[in-house]
Amino acid sequence: MKINLVLQKKPLRILGGIFDKNKIELKLKELNETLSKENFWKDKKLVSKTVKQKKIFDDILNSYQVSLNEIKNLKDLYQLAVQEKDEETIEDCKIKINQIFSESKKNEIRCFLSGENDNLDIYLEIHAGAGGTESQDWADMLRRMYLKWFDKKNFKYEMISEHKGEEAGIKSSTIRVSGEYLYGLMKGESGVHRLVRISPFDSGARRHTSFASVWVYPAIEDNIKINIDDKDLRIDTYRSSGAGGQHVNTTDSAVRITHLPTKVVVQCQNERSQHKNKETCFKMLRARLYEYEIQKREEESQKQLNIKTDIGWGHQIRSYVLQPYQLVKDLRNKTESSNPLSVLDGNIDQFIEEGLKK
Repeated sequence: MKINLVLQKKPLRILGGIFDKNKIELKLKELNETLSKENFWKDKKLVSKTVKQKKIFDDILNSYQVSLNEIKNLKDLYQLAVQEKDEETIEDCKIKINQIFSESKKNEIRCFLSGENDNLDIYLEIHAGAGGTESQDWADMLRRMYLKWFDKKNFKYEMISEHKGEEAGIKSSTIRVSGEYLYGLMKGESGVHRLVRISPFDSGARRHTSFASVWVYPAIEDNIKINIDDKDLRIDTYRSSGAGGQHVNTTDSAVRITHLPTKVVVQCQNERSQHKNKETCFKMLRARLYEYEIQKREEESQKQLNIKTDIGWGHQIRSYVLQPYQLVKDLRNKTESSNPLSVLDGNIDQFIEEGLKK
């Protein structure tokens, strides 16, 4: 039986290919030594960072140990059930082994989410590429896909800014999202996404290719200091768009801030108060500049800038083809799905997970 073969495997192979118990225990030892250092607790920034890292590795190791004990107990129970020809218990064992596999999969993902900023919340930006209504509708479809995924994961989100297209879709959208390890999960989604389909806006029913960009930034914590000089900023206010009628905003409450040295632009219009929108803008700007500095340190900022300046051919990270065949393919790690409608309905876990592994 398949379950018997599974239970004969080494537990480490069952519990995730990248898991190394000795390395994790060594890392925990190093973190505990850091916690015990004299004057350690005076540095609030270091305390927060170290405690979070320790929790990550503690959770991984504890989950591994629980699964290991469950496998040992399950093996004994299964062998006894086979001897007694207890079919009901054998079926229960099959169900349990699938649950262990599912938990080990989560544990494997946790192993990839131990980076310095992986546990942070995010700002998600989506921008339509050239192509007018076609690309604006595609940007709206992408936003719907991510919102569906957030709902499935019980992540919380709020709209920060939105610019609708003239006929359909959106020109751009910014969303603040909160949840566990969000930046670690989502940072691989940054890039240009390409759609191929029969256009619903073309009376000749011709096939069109559309592009939209997705950019993910960490919502940095208050204890991370980013120095912003007032002379480097241009702050513009304007009247925010709305549903009309009694909801029309009659004051210039929307805020746009441009950081002149880096050309980073942030905007917020979701509050009726200009002061609150400005406060949100500054938080977003700090996040964007923090991400900018990270990219510069990793010598990737120029590559990212080149990609972002052209939301079109040659820069896409993933293609979603609805016609003449059905396929979603990540061009970086070759992950594929032959069910694009399911993917666009928020079922993107396989792309998220493969992105982490690569």
